Amino acid sequence: MSHLFPHLFEPITLGPRTIRNRIVSSGHDTVLDEHGQIGPDLVAYHEARAAGGCGLIVLQVSGVHETARYTKHVLMATDDSAVPGYRAVAEAVHRHGATIFAQLFHPGREVMDGERGMAPRAVAPSDAPQERFKVVPEALSTAEVEDIIAGYATSAARIASSGIDGVEIVSSHGYLPIQFFNPRINTRTDQYGGSPENRRRFLAEVITAVRAAVGPDIVVGLRISGEEKTEDGLVATEILDLIGHLDELEALDYYSVTAGDSSTLQGAVHIVPSMQIDPGYATNLSAQVKKVTDRPVMVAGRINQPHEAESAIAEGRTDMAVMTRAMICDPEIAAKAERDAVDEIRACIGCNQACIGHFQQGVPISCIQHPETGRELTFLPRPRVRRAHRVLVIGGGPGGLKAAAVAAEQGNDVVLCERGPHLGGAVLLAQTLPYRSEFGGAATNLSAEAARAGAEIRTSTPVTQDVVDAIAPDHVIVATGAAERMPELEIADDALVLGARTYLTDEPRLPAGRILVTDWKGDWIGLGIAIRLAEAGHPVTLATAANFAGAAIQQYTRTLLVSQAMRAGVEFLGDARLVGVDEDTGYLQSTLCEIVHEVENVAATIVSGAPRAVRPDLDFGAAGVTVIGDALAPRTVEEAVYEGLLAATELADRDRAEAVRA
Repeated sequence: MSHLFPHLFEPITLGPRTIRNRIVSSGHDTVLDEHGQIGPDLVAYHEARAAGGCGLIVLQVSGVHETARYTKHVLMATDDSAVPGYRAVAEAVHRHGATIFAQLFHPGREVMDGERGMAPRAVAPSDAPQERFKVVPEALSTAEVEDIIAGYATSAARIASSGIDGVEIVSSHGYLPIQFFNPRINTRTDQYGGSPENRRRFLAEVITAVRAAVGPDIVVGLRISGEEKTEDGLVATEILDLIGHLDELEALDYYSVTAGDSSTLQGAVHIVPSMQIDPGYATNLSAQVKKVTDRPVMVAGRINQPHEAESAIAEGRTDMAVMTRAMICDPEIAAKAERDAVDEIRACIGCNQACIGHFQQGVPISCIQHPETGRELTFLPRPRVRRAHRVLVIGGGPGGLKAAAVAAEQGNDVVLCERGPHLGGAVLLAQTLPYRSEFGGAATNLSAEAARAGAEIRTSTPVTQDVVDAIAPDHVIVATGAAERMPELEIADDALVLGARTYLTDEPRLPAGRILVTDWKGDWIGLGIAIRLAEAGHPVTLATAANFAGAAIQQYTRTLLVSQAMRAGVEFLGDARLVGVDEDTGYLQSTLCEIVHEVENVAATIVSGAPRAVRPDLDFGAAGVTVIGDALAPRTVEEAVYEGLLAATELADRDRAEAVRA
């Protein structure tokens, strides 16, 4: 039992099941399905978190009706062909002492994908349009409503028959059950619309039908947004009143509380809140729910560290802590916390890039710090080498650190050389941008992993030919990153023009007046610099060659950043590349046509351009050489860390091949 987190590791009973601790991996899309069913990749993904000490795992949503297909990757529980997959994941999770539930789901009007690229078709209580996905749903007939309710029951029974311990009815984030309750969305005139009692009827009948279908030995819970935080969304008082009435059914074993709503960008940011939002912010909502029910309550919302979960439970704001992204980043966080090894935890930084960001691209889940996530069957368990090789890693950015950590963990003799005094590479600059300080945690985590694995770390050590000769490596991993590159511009002699990296590194004092920030990619850099300057009092124009500011950033993160830039007064210009600057005017060529935009009264221009790969000109002799990350081609931290993992893994593959030949 943990000395630091006694409440977090106290067992808890939900209906007929006792959970070993209070740590929950909530339902989240992974895109690890196999044509809508559970296959080996999804089983391995959840087994890793169960083996890592998690108390309760809740599977991603399972559709209960043919009209519930909101993406191409949704699991479907509508026929018996799904049962073997549920059984396989249940057995895998149970092997490690964890408990597993499945989510029962219908999106209503919240549908993302249509068939073969066509616009999506959706059903809902009424034909109220959905803003975010631009969906106008079909209003359900009374008979169709009853058919969907029956689908919840038969799907629940099917899942329960597979050995899954419980089912969770998803009524959060503006999905179908809560659409019926919202009077701004539900304009029906039959028994499922109108009065509060009628608007509660759909969810009440779903809960009653599910409980009857699974009986007393299966846990039944409800996931619900404590507040939808969007225009026309439900507020806390409405949700609390609903929960009070649902409690009277005596059919639910727990409530899983979250925040937000899928129908607008404003509400959707709370589905997977990014680093701009305070840790544990939704526990004020779960605390309110606990005042109106005696049933256990769990809460989701940026609980990334065990001390955050411990304090929320100890203070009575929740009974269980949903730590989903924390376990995407570190599947062993529960086991590490239980033995009080907090320094070993790889903390989630809330970037959203490879978790929800991957889902929104339709590709399998991962993590920029831990690319083994979603690739468990490819990279785990970590192979050990038969013979230790001398490995030189050049560059102490994220890619080099990951390569060093994995190569050393495999049993190689690893030396990492970083020319600067600090490890982290471009991450050290990224963390200086507004609302991105947590990003520096990637450097901290990866540095600690490399050191714990036994890699020799040498900072302030430029790699010269003498260094290479002295180390005499068998293999070299080049992770030297990228350098700033300025585009070809016509610049008047008296115009002040700075590269973004130079500005962030040197932090020069800028003259009073408008600052023109130009952005090649539409990522964090230009947007972050624009916010920093605007919040410091400068008039700012942000011009991007992308379609819009933040186009390359995950949607929820972008929404919060752009809204902050708007509040700070940043002016935006999209689809425009910088071509020249004179004494007080910036000239930008439209990327779409012949129009040239002029931004006047410019005191200084900061250019975030395409970087240039940097590689050393050295003789590595007979050593094998692998180039990774930005040194190979400038991209993001995600690609660098993944290629570091891949480069080190290939060393073990070569070792096995040598053993076979021997």
